[in-house]
Amino acid sequence: LFIKDLWFDKVPVRIYQPKAPSASQRRGVIFFHGGGWVFGSLETYEKLCRSIAKESESVVVSVGYRLAPEHKYPAAYEDCLNATLHFMKNIEHYGVDPAHIIVSGDSAGGNLAAAVSQTLASRSDLPKLRAQILIYPGLQALDFNLPSYQQNRAVPLLFRERAAFYVLQYLYGDASVLEDVLEGTHIPSDIILNYRKWVNAEYIPEKFRVRGYKPHVLLECATEVYEELKKFCEPNLCPLLAEDAVVQQLPETFLLTCEYDVLRDDGLLYKKRLEDNGVPVTWYHLDDGFHGIINSFNSDWFSFSSGKRGVDNIVNFLKSL
Repeated sequence: LFIKDLWFDKVPVRIYQPKAPSASQRRGVIFFHGGGWVFGSLETYEKLCRSIAKESESVVVSVGYRLAPEHKYPAAYEDCLNATLHFMKNIEHYGVDPAHIIVSGDSAGGNLAAAVSQTLASRSDLPKLRAQILIYPGLQALDFNLPSYQQNRAVPLLFRERAAFYVLQYLYGDASVLEDVLEGTHIPSDIILNYRKWVNAEYIPEKFRVRGYKPHVLLECATEVYEELKKFCEPNLCPLLAEDAVVQQLPETFLLTCEYDVLRDDGLLYKKRLEDNGVPVTWYHLDDGFHGIINSFNSDWFSFSSGKRGVDNIVNFLKSL
């Protein structure tokens, strides 16, 4: 691979380009790293991005977006969007086919990929995205009591309270209302009920609900808490809450979920929304997987075969495009 550090519209990126000559233009994969919008860097995802570029023979652009709490929402989203726009507008420099641009990311990066994909869905002045790859994405902050949040509340690497803590750091750099968010008293019940058409444990297939799930009773919200957190209803922060008209325009999607992951049900609910709106979905579920497993696929000290299976499926999906 040729590997180069550049700036795309003031955003640091690292580009991985296969050295072997190609008879045709390559796919371009834009990757947003995970880490709860707080951690993660180009370095921590070096091995994964190298592997995807090499195995799928694609040009991979890893984006080093600004991190919270120093840089609050929407800084990370704006960096990812701006880097993607820069790449799309300068595509000819990288030997990439404009009809084969894919956005991707894991965890918080999956959230950012979903938000960028939604933003670009209605842009007629740019090439349409070919696909989005969402790896155990976090997609909503209304309900931290879905089955997967209850079942996997204390499963490493992402505990339930940490998931809420990170999204609060991203939103406004302070976690003082953490208990309200965990209890579900951060959003008025009428708003939560309005979004039940999309964020609802009843839409999680029965087999995922059997393991120790208890339906959560809605309590009343404190008005001052909602005033601080009303941005939780913005799709750029919580892509699961986008309107159907947006979801219908989204590109083909690869979605990876893990059984032992608090974010599993965010992925399952988005899968249903995409399918209900006619978007083709390739879903891969790691029955023995936990949050963060993809980044361990070839670690020297922390390696799991299911992480390798996940990466292999991502590569196979890319090759099929």
